Amino acid sequence: MDLSSEEAPEAGGIGRRVDVVAVVGACGPERQEHAERLATSEGRVLLPARRLRTEPEVLDQAVSLLGRMRATSGLVVEHPLETPAMEIIGMLADPSMPTRLSAVICVVDATHLVTDLEAEDFVPLLDGTHHAARAELMVQQIEYASEIVLVNTAGLSARRIHTLEALLSALSPQASVSRAAERAVGPRPVHEEEYSQEQTRAGWVSLLNADFDPSIRSEDVTVVHYEQLRPFHPGRLHAVLETYLFERGAGQVVRSAGFCRLATRPHVTAQWDHVGAGFALEPLSFDHQMRTEDEVLAFGQELAIFGLGLDADRLTAALDEAALDDDELAAGPMLWATFPDPFPDWRTAPNL
Repeated sequence: MDLSSEEAPEAGGIGRRVDVVAVVGACGPERQEHAERLATSEGRVLLPARRLRTEPEVLDQAVSLLGRMRATSGLVVEHPLETPAMEIIGMLADPSMPTRLSAVICVVDATHLVTDLEAEDFVPLLDGTHHAARAELMVQQIEYASEIVLVNTAGLSARRIHTLEALLSALSPQASVSRAAERAVGPRPVHEEEYSQEQTRAGWVSLLNADFDPSIRSEDVTVVHYEQLRPFHPGRLHAVLETYLFERGAGQVVRSAGFCRLATRPHVTAQWDHVGAGFALEPLSFDHQMRTEDEVLAFGQELAIFGLGLDADRLTAALDEAALDDDELAAGPMLWATFPDPFPDWRTAPNL
């Protein structure tokens, strides 16, 4: 079905909320094929990625038209990789908008999933101004999906396929994970719960919230919940990152995220965000701005780490050694301020 459907808008009708299924994924041909099959099987209007690229206003036009049609199952929107997942959710799940986001389906190519999550290149976003790391865009699509479809599994061993499924399930424990050959594209069950703008689907969030329960597990996929009350010595932490995140000193760390504190910046809780070759440490909250419900962020480190073949004990020991020792901790902030700090400066407003 397309926008030239014979179904006519209701005369003078009041627009209704349009049910939207978003299809995402880094591999264009596979993503496009799945979106087309889904739209056909469910009788939905398809809005392909190529039109979003060339006509940014077409989504609003489609929603406006469908909201006035007498009969339609809704819309399938195939989003290009250049649209961040949280932007998709923020736009389509906005309660003030005439859309209802009922599913985000992420199509993943099994043959180069892990390679893509290690990619170092940047992708120009649809706004034509900004860029984002390909690996970061990919991991967010996975983490915020309600359904993940693994394609191109032919030729891979059963163990490798199971490992990839378990990795996807760990990164996105609330999502269903299936292989394209197993998933018959057809009418899906009615979704009782729609997406909201506030999402806690990501595996790292679930792990830190103590509700991590992936449906698929594998001994090849390692998940570490790291906690440490002492702040990090920035110089030693930088060395740990180089050795264990980027040189595979204890196996392959695919994804890590959470909260941490540097001794040289003692009144700031930082957001730790890492995937593949990319790592960012950004200020998240400041002690003097803390509310009672934020106290959990006020101390030390809490990280979620996902990897393949990781030596969890070795990695944990290295992180512990990067934290302040007894003498350093007792010396206090005056000594901490003298520690070498190789991390980029944080630009913060003067009143913070």
